[in-house]
Amino acid sequence: MKKIRVVFLILFLAFFLANSPAEPPSKEASFYKRLADKFVQCQLCPRQCRIPSGKRGFCRVRENKDGTLYTLSYSKPVSITYNDPIEKKPLFHFLPTETTFSVATAGCNLRCLFCQNWEISQAAPDEIEYRYVEPKELVRMAVESGRKVIAYTYTEPTIFYEYMYECAQLARQAGLKNVMHSNGYIQEEPLRKLAKFLDAANIDLKGFSDDFYSRVSSGTLEPVLRSLKVLKEEGVHLEITNLILSGYNDDPELIRKMCLWIKENLGADTPVHFSRAFPMYKLTSINPTPVETLHKAREIALDCGLRYVYIGNVAGDPAENTYCPRCKKVIVERKGYFVVNVGLESGRCKFCGENISGVWK
Repeated sequence: MKKIRVVFLILFLAFFLANSPAEPPSKEASFYKRLADKFVQCQLCPRQCRIPSGKRGFCRVRENKDGTLYTLSYSKPVSITYNDPIEKKPLFHFLPTETTFSVATAGCNLRCLFCQNWEISQAAPDEIEYRYVEPKELVRMAVESGRKVIAYTYTEPTIFYEYMYECAQLARQAGLKNVMHSNGYIQEEPLRKLAKFLDAANIDLKGFSDDFYSRVSSGTLEPVLRSLKVLKEEGVHLEITNLILSGYNDDPELIRKMCLWIKENLGADTPVHFSRAFPMYKLTSINPTPVETLHKAREIALDCGLRYVYIGNVAGDPAENTYCPRCKKVIVERKGYFVVNVGLESGRCKFCGENISGVWK
């Protein structure tokens, strides 16, 4: 029996090596146009990079090779996780207690000074180890793991758009849900195309001024606001995260302005997560966000008429829970990323019958 196992192992390894490309095949990028002199213009994100032959765009993921734009992240995940609570995305009103199959590749189209996953988000695909996993294989892995949700997360999913889109199509066919955590920095056409296969999204609304986006993230605000409205129009379940950095985006008036915009454009039922920031990446000199600042932001949001407002990265805070907007009782109780009690019956508060916005099963 021992000899048989050894022979089987040798044959398996020979087959694996024979069928595994030494260098993954190139994948032509979506959403670009060819220009004169072998230049191309990427049309995936708002930067609209004009890229000469032999160079890459701002994201360092899309490269012009002799007048054709290629994605360098296709089928090259740097992180695959089988056991992330969906609350970690964070999604509080979408299938609570579910565990997600999470995936990311290297890269990002922003340069946030406070990035929490900078080791992989601020690296190019050829600067970090990856595992070659084609879309059909990734979905097979997700199905076999028993998970019902694939999450495109950790880095910016926009930069691995082709990979995410193909995986999302196959996942939908396999009966899985697709969710993403994104910065929302994407053009309308690719976002609407993706939204057909997207069930939920949490979008980082990093601040509410172009000055903040420019100074801290090397981006602009308007494209993110447009993405939020597009996702709402397409019927994707939407939640928003605002990471509050002391001295950068904690102005109460800007927070109020942001909350009023959310209510007017996305609706009062849109869940908003105010998250605590810690010294990270290139902002190591800042202090952790005072908890009272987060509670003040939550009070402002509630005063503006938002019905579901949360505080994140503060262990054990009562604002992790979901409260019925009518009777004010706890209807989803959380301890960190874990749900310990659900007081819902068919999407309604079991105490007063109020309909609670979300996807509950």
